[in-house]
Amino acid sequence: MDSITHTLFGLALYGSLDKRHMGKSQKRAYLLTAVGASQIPDIDVISRFWDSEGLYQMWHRGITHSLFLTPLWAALFILLSFLLFKVKDLKLFSLGWLAVLIHDTSDLFNAWGTGYLEPFSSIRISFGTIPIIDFVFWVIIGTAFVASRINKMKSSYYFKFAWAFIVLHLIVQSVQGWIIYNQYENKYDQIALSAGFIPWTYNVITKNDSKVAIFQDNLFSDKKLQYELTSAENANLNNLFKEKPEARTLYEWSPFVVIVDDNEKLGIYDPRFYRNGQSFLFEYIDRTQNN
Repeated sequence: MDSITHTLFGLALYGSLDKRHMGKSQKRAYLLTAVGASQIPDIDVISRFWDSEGLYQMWHRGITHSLFLTPLWAALFILLSFLLFKVKDLKLFSLGWLAVLIHDTSDLFNAWGTGYLEPFSSIRISFGTIPIIDFVFWVIIGTAFVASRINKMKSSYYFKFAWAFIVLHLIVQSVQGWIIYNQYENKYDQIALSAGFIPWTYNVITKNDSKVAIFQDNLFSDKKLQYELTSAENANLNNLFKEKPEARTLYEWSPFVVIVDDNEKLGIYDPRFYRNGQSFLFEYIDRTQNN
């Protein structure tokens, strides 16, 4: 998910707490833990500053998003709460752990994928049933916020209801995506799913040999072919990987890639992010400059 959504998740966790008997310092500690722990796995973005080997694509959402690291992140916020606010409260560990678990687990559901089982497995788990930016989450949490301002005495209940609707939305989206995915499973060698920004719509990316097709599909209308692409499967990628190490990382990171091999470029891109004639995950070398 994007940073705004993770922040909203943290605020929704904080909002669901009964804070009527908390002091100011305790409230600050709980707010820091709820929002901070909801963001902390994305601290890996700083790795781009020292990445000299083109590994950032693999580092991002890697070990920092591991299921096995979640209790350590939670423990960090117990320490920060004591150092900053002099608050000792073991319940902060449960809140921090839940916030990190929500961050890491929610990231599994979009197309980007997450190293949920690192360091024991380098597989990027990606269900593709929720878009990276899901405005439904924003609307649900925003509605709970407005309701909590109107009736402050029951504010925590509104956020608890919001979490119920968030889980329901996640289930409905994922079940529909799973049904659609299975409709393609016996027809193509490789399949990837990427949820659209409109609820209950999905992009299904398929590959047979060198042919890649991208369909827009949902359970309530016929599928629509959006793009037909051809991958140069016989291209020699050694020079590309040598000159552009990011390309090797992308090749290992993506479920499958489209290879471009013409007089101008040699490169690969992830077709899950293909829009308007290009993918923003495209690594290539320019042959016109090398000639």
